[in-house]
Amino acid sequence: MKGAITVIDKGNVRVHSYMAPDASINVTTQLIETPSRIVAVDGQINVADADEVVEYAHGLGKPLDRLIITHEHPDHFQGAARFNAPIHALPVVRDQMAARGDLQDLNGIPILAAEVAPTVPIAPAVEVIDGVPFVFEAVSGGETADQLVIRLPEHGLLVAQDLVYNGTHVFVGHNDIDRWQDILQDLADPAYDTVLPGHGLPAGQAVLVEMAEYLKAARELLGDDGEAYKQAIMERFPTRRIPFIIDIGNYYLFGTRPT
Repeated sequence: MKGAITVIDKGNVRVHSYMAPDASINVTTQLIETPSRIVAVDGQINVADADEVVEYAHGLGKPLDRLIITHEHPDHFQGAARFNAPIHALPVVRDQMAARGDLQDLNGIPILAAEVAPTVPIAPAVEVIDGVPFVFEAVSGGETADQLVIRLPEHGLLVAQDLVYNGTHVFVGHNDIDRWQDILQDLADPAYDTVLPGHGLPAGQAVLVEMAEYLKAARELLGDDGEAYKQAIMERFPTRRIPFIIDIGNYYLFGTRPT
């Protein structure tokens, strides 16, 4: 396996967090295993990584109930069709995904918009799936315009996805840092001892503090020169991985195409 699996036992729920390899910018797919089924969250950037996740999921011996897409950034949905399960998303996220049109993954494999389009709308509410309460919350601003946060309150589980990066550099391409900081404060709650990020390994509440520190530095260092920002933020956080994520953000901010 090229990616890494972290398994977290929460009683009648187990989390299998798949982190893609560095070449796939450590995108994470969460497999939430309930007593009789699997709920997948986010569908990977590359088709090959999605195939690896799906093969692992099938090995658990339970059906894939659904794939939830948390937001419209392509690194979280380009492999969605490989899950062969109903695709769920907030309606606004569905529309944002559709507006991107056809794409291709990092290996040049075509991604047809029609094949990854969500067909089941999510409304902010509590949904009981296989006896387990899932709390769906719509969040506006921060890392992207709109995204879904999922809580499993009975299991202390916060599925934050791209509101949290653990150990990698952070995409700030929408430059909505102040709002993002507010969201992190709202997410802070010791009742949720497991935080699942969109890039990197599962963590605890401390990762929210680390994210806030990174965003504070990004606000300070981000000017009108993307390369200068990249060098400065890398020097400030020398142990964080995947500087290519900074390049992607710079493309959004300054039009500098990643190499």
